[in-house]
Amino acid sequence: MLARNLRIYRQQRGLSQEELAHRAEIDRTYVSALERCVYGVSIDVLERIAVALSVEAADLLQRTPPKTGEA
Repeated sequence: MLARNLRIYRQQRGLSQEELAHRAEIDRTYVSALERCVYGVSIDVLERIAVALSVEAADLLQRTPPKTGEA
């Protein structure tokens, strides 16, 4: 769920993995790994990613995928 939602929100906002990583102060390869389900995520990093994407952290964990065009 996280991997799919992270990718959808990132793409909806027109952000590259590199730009999201910069905004969340994490490594770009870590963003890539999260989107590929290689690693899990800590609560702290989840919150930083959510802030960078302007969403609630819980939104990244929802089973229902974000709607296309959702802000």
